Amino acid sequence: MEDIIKPNFQSAHNTPNTSKDGLRVNEQIIAPQVRLILTTGENIGIISTREALKKAAEEGLDLIEIAPGEFPVCKILDAGKYRYEMQKRKAEAKKKQKVVEIKEIKFTPNIGDNDYGVKMRNAHRFLEEGNKVKFTLRFRGREMSYIDSGMEVLRRARVDLEDIAKVELEPKLDGRQMTMIVAPK
Repeated sequence: MEDIIKPNFQSAHNTPNTSKDGLRVNEQIIAPQVRLILTTGENIGIISTREALKKAAEEGLDLIEIAPGEFPVCKILDAGKYRYEMQKRKAEAKKKQKVVEIKEIKFTPNIGDNDYGVKMRNAHRFLEEGNKVKFTLRFRGREMSYIDSGMEVLRRARVDLEDIAKVELEPKLDGRQMTMIVAPK
């Protein structure tokens, strides 16, 4: 019976030489030579991987591949502590990240002054919170013949918001609706 060779479909991050977090430590480093950085931050230069592993063992720490390449950058550190620091940095970056939402405000071409005022107050609030605002002006039935008045409503909104917002997408007609997107300055 013939031996059937099965292809090994693994992602680049889960190769046998990397741990589950994508970090290469000690014997997982496959490059013959590495650029070594000591715990003090001193750059030793390019040395053999075997020699770098010996230095790490002498200090009772791990050799960690920081940046891959022809001569990967490796540091002598405690692997568990390094993983913990990386996890903390990711969590901190995620906490600082602000997701910008697009809030939509709908108009009609013959909107009343009071309705317009309420919608503009909402737009001010959305922009102050750091969100983008999408103005949608919908034309129904015979209102399509009043495209100019619709454009005038969006122009008026642009002028009212010019002190706190910049136009990201100019007013454009798409079928039976006109849209304009503004972002906070």
